[in-house]
Amino acid sequence: MDLRGASAVVTGGGSGLGLATARALVARGVPTVVVDVSEPAGKQAAADLGPLARFVLADVTDPAGVASALDAAQELGPLRVLVHCAGKGGTVRLVERDGSPGSLETFESLVRLNLVGTFNVLRLAAARMAGNEPVDGERGVCLLTASVAAWEGQIGQIPYASAKAGVVGMTLVAARDLATKLIRVCTIAPGVFDTPILDRLSDEVKERLAAGIPHPSRLGHPDEYAHLALAIVDNPMLNGETIRLDGAIRMPPR
Repeated sequence: MDLRGASAVVTGGGSGLGLATARALVARGVPTVVVDVSEPAGKQAAADLGPLARFVLADVTDPAGVASALDAAQELGPLRVLVHCAGKGGTVRLVERDGSPGSLETFESLVRLNLVGTFNVLRLAAARMAGNEPVDGERGVCLLTASVAAWEGQIGQIPYASAKAGVVGMTLVAARDLATKLIRVCTIAPGVFDTPILDRLSDEVKERLAAGIPHPSRLGHPDEYAHLALAIVDNPMLNGETIRLDGAIRMPPR
């Protein structure tokens, strides 16, 4: 896709995969709106990225907040790229150690953020892109983020795995739905990446995770996610596909 004169929105852009992708887009000269629920992280990210970046504080499940971010992007140019990285994990066991049933509230909140939030951002961004003038037969591209947990969720990951499996299931249907609008949809499913989500883990645990990755036997770098995201943007034949980015890992039960 020709991104000259276009703008982009990156959710979860204050850190990790989103920040790396926003950095890559800005390096391409694309004005980029960083969306995050953390005001300090988002403001710092936009400041570090320079004059082509703008921060909007928003929860991806909030239609008004997302609309504000899309408004900000369209002030910078036609919105042609969405990279949706916002999300978080959490633990729910079906039967807790004390014998009580797992938390329905926690399950619902995590599915709402990771799956409903994805749908909300996708529908609102696609509606804006549909009004663009086509460039080389395209109006826009939407990149979603799943996880290898969609296929190999570990014990305790049931809400996260369920939501990410929903994102995988959404991808082809969304691409078919938006085909008449000349908008592509793809999903990246990362494995174990060195992002702030892993900061709570000890170095020993990180080393054990890295050792389980066949090749390269290390944690993924956020820049590698960003590299794939821009490759998808560049390739007009990539559509309706979920791409695992995981060094051939297949997660064990725990």
